[in-house]
Amino acid sequence: MLHYCLAHTAHHLSRWLPKHDRLKFQIIVVTFVTIVLVPQLYVLIRPKSARFCQQPLLGNLTCSIALTFMASGFAVVLTLKDPIPQALKAAFHAFGVASFTAGLCTTVLTASAAPCAKTTPELYYLSLMLSVGSMLATGFFLAMGGFWAANQLCPGSVLNLRSRTGVCLEPVSSCSCLWHI
Repeated sequence: MLHYCLAHTAHHLSRWLPKHDRLKFQIIVVTFVTIVLVPQLYVLIRPKSARFCQQPLLGNLTCSIALTFMASGFAVVLTLKDPIPQALKAAFHAFGVASFTAGLCTTVLTASAAPCAKTTPELYYLSLMLSVGSMLATGFFLAMGGFWAANQLCPGSVLNLRSRTGVCLEPVSSCSCLWHI
């Protein structure tokens, strides 16, 4: 979910800015994606990364790089579009499922690849960082999904903007991007 979280965060942060100031933000997004992408590409081209590792961490890194490129595309498109078409929302949430699956695979592969820390240290530790980031992002979306589900089951209990009530009214009042895409 790390890649999904990056694009989701870029979308919501861009909504705080006026439409005419979003170009500067898009430059920041591209810079941030570059900062995220460079270590992955560096580890990919390292000769040590091609050594034997019992788990396919190198193939997993390639998948992560592809998802990073897709996340950057979604981040740019989501900051440009206002309102967001339903088809784009559906594609973005399908990307979220793919990102969750990739994060789950990364976590499982990394957990079972402890011996790779000696043979391919850069690859192993990058995979470990991607696993931790994915778990944190998944935890965030599970918490947000819990609030959403509670609000669907008991309408207005978590957030009711009309009557200005609910558990999440104060955080959402000061940061409306916390609620949904």
